[in-house]
Amino acid sequence: MMGGAAPAAGARRARSRRATLRPMSEINVTPFVDVMLVLLIIFMVAAPLLTVGVPLELSRTDAPSLPDEATDPLTVSIDPSGQVFIQEAEVQPGSLRPRLDALAALNADVRVYLRADAALPHGVVADVLAELSLAGFRRIALVNAQRGPDDG
Repeated sequence: MMGGAAPAAGARRARSRRATLRPMSEINVTPFVDVMLVLLIIFMVAAPLLTVGVPLELSRTDAPSLPDEATDPLTVSIDPSGQVFIQEAEVQPGSLRPRLDALAALNADVRVYLRADAALPHGVVADVLAELSLAGFRRIALVNAQRGPDDG
């Protein structure tokens, strides 16, 4: 009788092991959510650092800001010495128009932000604005800093 009971107990143990070794049919999303939250925080911290880095002293106005767009705008900056930058790339004096023509051929409907130092003469800004218009850009915005309470 003893010999017959042992195989039954061994069969039960094998069956219970098989039951615990079955693949899980549930997906644990907790690690995925953790990774996504960490990435969200990284992008929230890094996004302000990705703005165009040409240092300028912008003119100040009371005009409200434009609404944000889904696509990244093209930024053209003019520093205090009159040097022109497209995004952060310096543009040589004679090559502004060909570069703008090439960019307009890719997408002329993109919004263009023109950033100019407040110390620049109006004529320099007007010349770059005319080059943008002649290249085919129609959505050009001048970027100014918001006037503060102590600006008068």
